Amino acid sequence: MSKVSELHKVTAPKSVGLFILTCSTSRFDQIQAGEKSSDISGDIIEQLTTSAGHRIEGRKLVPDSKTMIRRTAKQALASRNVDALIITGGTGLSPRDITIETIASLITKEIPGFGELFRKVSFDKIGSAAMLSRAIGGIAKDKAVFCLPGSPDAVQTAMERLILPELGHVVRIARER
Repeated sequence: MSKVSELHKVTAPKSVGLFILTCSTSRFDQIQAGEKSSDISGDIIEQLTTSAGHRIEGRKLVPDSKTMIRRTAKQALASRNVDALIITGGTGLSPRDITIETIASLITKEIPGFGELFRKVSFDKIGSAAMLSRAIGGIAKDKAVFCLPGSPDAVQTAMERLILPELGHVVRIARER
């Protein structure tokens, strides 16, 4: 590890506030109909995040709706208590997968290495289907933003291997003036 990277990590916040946004029309419709629904990927993000000493400052499930995704993301990013926004779902190739297109306009600085490394780590686990993932990371309003697939395994991989080891570091850099 470089001396600069090491210094950044040492001076990075040990606990940050996260907002979890799950994008899933099917789960949203189940809840609207009064049916029981689960959000396994959101649960994984919450459990891993709190186990690592971070705080959950909010959590919401919305349908694959550009308006609802954008509105919720903007509200989360406007919160003084939120340092990072993690979104799960809607990152695939189907016509209803609009998370990336919706969130990309809010990102002022991309973290291309996140998507590249996520696909590499995924390739090692699932093979060539990893190229279908459009997972991205970036900075928006001085906060970290990560868009992950909806697959619980993909979420666990991204959180454990990439996001949690660098979360404080990314937040520290995002806050720099």
